[in-house]
Amino acid sequence: MTKPRTVTLLAFVGFVSGFVAYVSLNPKTPHSLNTLTVSTMAIALACMGANAITSYIDRDIDTLMERTRRRPLPMGKIRPPERAVYYGLALISVSLAVQLFYGYYGVFWILFGLTFNILVYNAWLKRKNPVNIILGAFAGGAPVMVVWSSVTGELLSLTPLLMAALIVLWTPTHIWSLALRYPDDYVRAKVPMLPVVVEERKALRCVAFTSILLVIFSVSLFSLKIFGLVYLVTASFLGCAMILLSLRLFFHLTKQNSWVVFKFSSPYLTMIFLAMIIDVLLTPKG
Repeated sequence: MTKPRTVTLLAFVGFVSGFVAYVSLNPKTPHSLNTLTVSTMAIALACMGANAITSYIDRDIDTLMERTRRRPLPMGKIRPPERAVYYGLALISVSLAVQLFYGYYGVFWILFGLTFNILVYNAWLKRKNPVNIILGAFAGGAPVMVVWSSVTGELLSLTPLLMAALIVLWTPTHIWSLALRYPDDYVRAKVPMLPVVVEERKALRCVAFTSILLVIFSVSLFSLKIFGLVYLVTASFLGCAMILLSLRLFFHLTKQNSWVVFKFSSPYLTMIFLAMIIDVLLTPKG
């Protein structure tokens, strides 16, 4: 119900942002590795709580979708279902309480992410508008801001904003390729995800465009001198693979090709952020 695999990825990108700040900026006391660790844990708890609450919100449509019908709430494993909300709220409360000791800015960004995930995306746009995931994607970038703010004591800074933007740009390709793999699920549940409400070729163009834009943006982080050669090589290699897979999907739409793009997108993002860690460790500090 808390979707641990999704939580792991979000906690990881948050950790990377804080690690980059810690190594490259060398922040002094009171900001330390302890802050980095605790803020990452706060992110994990907040994401788990949000997933529990959104599982409750989506329990009716999850029952209709083949991909989600075996989740705990649709299968009736949690009764009454409202217990999922209480569990989610408890996890979020612990997250905020823990984060409060390591910076108000981190609390702000946790609340920002929760608002866009639970309210803007799931409760408002998901069932009403095909731009749902575009606005919902802002929640995915919040973990980067949380841990960076905790480690540095800054509300805003260019580097974490660009790292968060990378996740925002990544999200449509990730979700739309999934919708192309399971279009009948979204039609049956009446969820207007873009690939099931627009003409097929237009949906494929959108996926291809967002993939290419994602790769261009990822490589641009090197040109902006935010990351170095290790990052550039990794982003370029993975970017070529992403573009090739997206173009193959564009020219030959099959459920298998859609699934490959979807499954590749998570390791892609993971490796991009892992390259950030390696890059800052190997780059000499001025």
